[in-house]
Amino acid sequence: MQDPNEDTEWNDILRQKGILPPKEEEITENEIIEMMEDKIHKANAGKSYEEMTLDELDELEDDEDERVLLQYRQQRIAEIKKLQQKEIYGSVKEISGIDYVKEVNEAGDGVWVVLHLYKQGIPLCTLINQHFAQLSRKFPATKFLKAVSTTCIPNFPDKNLPTIFVYFENDMKSQLIGPHTFGGMNLTVEDLEWKLSEIGAVKTDMEEKPKPKQRTTLTISSGRENNDDSSDDDY
Repeated sequence: MQDPNEDTEWNDILRQKGILPPKEEEITENEIIEMMEDKIHKANAGKSYEEMTLDELDELEDDEDERVLLQYRQQRIAEIKKLQQKEIYGSVKEISGIDYVKEVNEAGDGVWVVLHLYKQGIPLCTLINQHFAQLSRKFPATKFLKAVSTTCIPNFPDKNLPTIFVYFENDMKSQLIGPHTFGGMNLTVEDLEWKLSEIGAVKTDMEEKPKPKQRTTLTISSGRENNDDSSDDDY
């Protein structure tokens, strides 16, 4: 059975001829909020604070709390909608030199761009690309890019790899150049997230800087291990 409220040309013709009733108008969320605020206003009956009883003041306090919550909810809805409009990435895109201007310089208003220059065969570059994959999913409003270094900058020295450029609205905000900047292979995804949050490229939910990862040292000796508790009598 066809829905009489469905938006189709046939239903429009039937409504024009009076065969179908007019389509029911949907109540928007803003209209609901306005109705609630109107209800709160009427409940006060136009009285001043001095004219109200203690019970009426208690009711007013409850109504004021409800009004504040409604305003906060409306504000959060607007913020979420604005954020959702920007959440258009969610993955790492590979680019080359010919894409640089379009993908980086012309990324658009309010868009943070994080570009990783890398080269195959460099372990730390591989690690950062893995971290980028995780961070791009966590922060879909940020544009994560990667490019083989020499495809973007001819003769870019390998000693400067990995390198990360951070842009905002065609303005370079930061450069992270060389393995020492990242702490070598001890770099965790949390470390990188914190670095990018300090620049402003992502909004982290971490409350403090990650603690340095403990390095473990493996000692290999020839023959049997030196153990004070052992003696020749054990053999």
